[in-house]
Amino acid sequence: MIGSGVVPASLRIGTGPTAAVLHAVRVHGPVTRDQIVAAVDLSPATVNRQVNALLEARIVTERPDLVDPGAIGRPKLPLTLDRDHYCVAGMHIGARRTALVIADLRGRTLYSHAVRTSDVADLCGQLASLADRFSGRRMLWGGAAIGGAVDAASGVVDHPILDWRHQPLGDELTTALGVPVSVAEHVQAMAAAELILSGAMVRGTSGLFFYARETVGMAMTFGGQVYQPAHGAGTIAGLTVVPGVLAETPVAPLQSVIGSAALTEAAARLDIEPGSNRLADERARVLGEAVAAMRDVVNPDEIVVAGDAFAAHPQGLAPVQAAFDSTTSITRPLEIVPTCFGVHVPEAAAVAVALSAVYMDPLAVV
Repeated sequence: MIGSGVVPASLRIGTGPTAAVLHAVRVHGPVTRDQIVAAVDLSPATVNRQVNALLEARIVTERPDLVDPGAIGRPKLPLTLDRDHYCVAGMHIGARRTALVIADLRGRTLYSHAVRTSDVADLCGQLASLADRFSGRRMLWGGAAIGGAVDAASGVVDHPILDWRHQPLGDELTTALGVPVSVAEHVQAMAAAELILSGAMVRGTSGLFFYARETVGMAMTFGGQVYQPAHGAGTIAGLTVVPGVLAETPVAPLQSVIGSAALTEAAARLDIEPGSNRLADERARVLGEAVAAMRDVVNPDEIVVAGDAFAAHPQGLAPVQAAFDSTTSITRPLEIVPTCFGVHVPEAAAVAVALSAVYMDPLAVV
């Protein structure tokens, strides 16, 4: 039994027998036991034991209503996640807005809304009030995703933009919710959402996840897990880029030229609209070249991007892809793809942090 407290987020696909069976049910469900055996590297007897344990814990459920009435022989009951018994609570804390979300075990949002970012105690209290609306479900875990510096072991955070110093976010959240919680850096959490909530049974061996809005960030995935450096997330904010008309200097830090303030200043200097195609093209070029620079260092199997800076161009990711293709030194073609969560990637990040422990060791959590 896991009590309340702060637990480091395991941002990865679970590898134990129970986690593997649960992952197969999540991805393929409704699914029979025979189909689970075909999907995972486990014996029928092992799969049967894990399914029975998950059924007893009410994490999965049998669905006799989905049996084909015309099937020949003994019916094989399909299995799905039990979406009605449990829930998790999460928050994504932004510089101005915070997303609060309640989700089921599939990661499906039951309710969410955005509030103005305030202090730690107030945000935790608001999430607890939201969780109280779902008292008919058992709350399993809480999660928080935030920029800045995060100590995953203690849940203590530093956020320079919010002027937060050594804020005990983890302790405040577990006190408010009364369940264990995890706290993670927000771009790593977004990468985890793509990894464990997207519905893919198998991902590439390695990947890069880029986020760009008013701030920029990057996370790496290897072998089914998000890389979490022992001393906290790194940063690409200072990556040197050629800004073109976005700045008056020949080179500039990436983060200084991709946000709305930089576009507004450039528009005023050039006497054009901030939303002009000229500025959109320049930002797309800068982003494409920055992604190419990091691709050449890591050479990942896949690249996923998220954030308004990537999504705002009238032609979508095509200009970013063109700049990437013309800049990368690696000849293997690689398509830049958008996050499957669209504008909801912040709340997906919070849910991924809250569900990471459940997916790693569901029976221990329950």
